[in-house]
Amino acid sequence: MTRRHKIVLLTATIAVAGLALGAARARDVPKVATGFVADILCSETFVSGLDPGRNFAETIDAMPGTSLITWAMDYQIDRTRKDVTVTLFGIGRSHAVYREGLGCTLEHGAGIAAVEPPADERQPALLPEIAAPAIVAPQSPELAAALDRAFTEPVQPPCRRTRAIVVMKAGRVIAERYADGIGPETPLLGFSMTKSVTSALTGILVRQGRLKLDGPAPVAAWNDSDDPRHVITVDQLLRHTAGLALGSSLEASLGSAFEPVNRMKFAEKDMAAYAETIPLETAPGTAWNYHDGNSLILSHLIRNAAGGSPADALRFARRELFAPLGMRHVTLQLDGSGTIEGSSEMLASARDWARFGQLYLNDGVAGGRRILPEGWVNYTAMPTPNAWVGIGAGFWTNQGDSFGAKFRVEHGWPRDAFFAKGTIGQYTIVIPSERLVIVRMGRSPNWPPQADGVFDLVRDVVAATRAVSSPSPRLRGEGWGEGESPRGR
Repeated sequence: MTRRHKIVLLTATIAVAGLALGAARARDVPKVATGFVADILCSETFVSGLDPGRNFAETIDAMPGTSLITWAMDYQIDRTRKDVTVTLFGIGRSHAVYREGLGCTLEHGAGIAAVEPPADERQPALLPEIAAPAIVAPQSPELAAALDRAFTEPVQPPCRRTRAIVVMKAGRVIAERYADGIGPETPLLGFSMTKSVTSALTGILVRQGRLKLDGPAPVAAWNDSDDPRHVITVDQLLRHTAGLALGSSLEASLGSAFEPVNRMKFAEKDMAAYAETIPLETAPGTAWNYHDGNSLILSHLIRNAAGGSPADALRFARRELFAPLGMRHVTLQLDGSGTIEGSSEMLASARDWARFGQLYLNDGVAGGRRILPEGWVNYTAMPTPNAWVGIGAGFWTNQGDSFGAKFRVEHGWPRDAFFAKGTIGQYTIVIPSERLVIVRMGRSPNWPPQADGVFDLVRDVVAATRAVSSPSPRLRGEGWGEGESPRGR
């Protein structure tokens, strides 16, 4: 296809979208596309230290359909100013700016809220340190074969492009491997695994009595008792049953660019404020619809409960979650208003993601100190009705009878597994019955489900760790009674 034909096709695509969805939503498409690329290139160039050309190619290849427009993109990386500008034939321009200690933020013409990164208080970790910087070799030939398979590209596309794997058994790293240019301290973008961290921060506030799961969520825009959104609860935001008409965030593809949730993320300075203006599509609690707006509203609630300022929220996350777990290579990125972008913008090393998973394997306890409220892990993994992919309150889950849970169990996942999941191949998988945490990061298509090789990885690691003697459970924490709930605590 010639360049002229491509231009005609691109123009026709946007024109058809305008007829089908309205001119305003179609006009957002170039901004969504360039914003997505600018954000990833900025984050993984200046925070992760990855090669931008390779990163761009691998990311686009993992997202079917995006090549229809990405060929027309131009990106400029200024390493002196530490920013990224992406344009699409002049009909969409996005600018992402890196700030030390804060990562990258999309700028939307109105400037970015000034934020002072909180000082590192060097709080001692409650989980034992991992031998660093040496990479932990697989502790058995079977584990080595599992990692070999996970990093080997299939004969036919799609490519897996595995970037990092860390396997922890009973709190100890027993195998890890990294792609070229990535190591144990490389922060990697978790995409929607960030939602699980937002859930954990919410849980900490519930334990402290500063948020409640039930009863109206403290959103100022919904204070009027006559507003039908007034009855939305924190539980419904965590479970994606709040009912707001923002579209869906399940797919990372060209088609998803038309969803209003992506205008929120790539064209709005204050993402949570935008989400809070959206009317209901369904009555709260009656239908499941996964979208990023729920997590961004929770991020706003976390900021308010932590003290109100961006620095307060960042300090809270570090003091109450990251530092106790020994998560040393974390960057929580912000939107233009200074609120944590809690749907998809956390970067952390694969080891740090594993330590986060270990907190859930330990029933929310680290080093004898309770981080999450009693019952929170059980609550988190409890399936949400009508969530066909199998999702609880911030984590995906194999509990229940959803299509997703049955599919994963049929493909060899243990029934009690639950996990944080980010688009195009990011996983932090917790398997209590096996005392395992498995982290896998990469750039793999979401479809078909087997494309990222995670089904094989889980089966291989479970089999390999059953075949050898297990290490002593050094990091096991206190549990709680069966069926106890964090509600009302």
